[in-house]
Amino acid sequence: MQADYTTLAKTIESLTEGETDEVALMATVVCELHHADERFDWTGFYRVTEPGLLKIGPYQGGHGCLVIPFERGVCGAAARTGAVQIVPDVEAFPGHIACSSSTRSEIVLPVFGRGGRLIGVLDIDSDRPDAFTDRDACDLAAILAATFGKL
Repeated sequence: MQADYTTLAKTIESLTEGETDEVALMATVVCELHHADERFDWTGFYRVTEPGLLKIGPYQGGHGCLVIPFERGVCGAAARTGAVQIVPDVEAFPGHIACSSSTRSEIVLPVFGRGGRLIGVLDIDSDRPDAFTDRDACDLAAILAATFGKL
């Protein structure tokens, strides 16, 4: 099963209405996303906790890396550039951080609050190669903007 992003967006909006706590929002978004798509092997947020540094936030799946500098890995690239990273083959990504040996592909989206403040990144890993598309990126970005853009 693949995610029905229209339904997901409505569900997440309903569940998070009026919530302003970033961690509570992240936990809810991750739970809904992770269980909505069989491609999603690990789904989680890395939060900006100090300049140039991401720390693990709410997630679903096996253990993740605890700390990721902006200079390292796919998550760091998304945080550093402010651009979505779609990686069809993690082995081919220079500097990829192997938090899980089962990860074959991943998508990482920067998460912005009001005024363009970088809150963190959403990282979704798949145990399938080339699992993510530009459509995933657009639909996930819309959910993130609707959920976190008001903070």
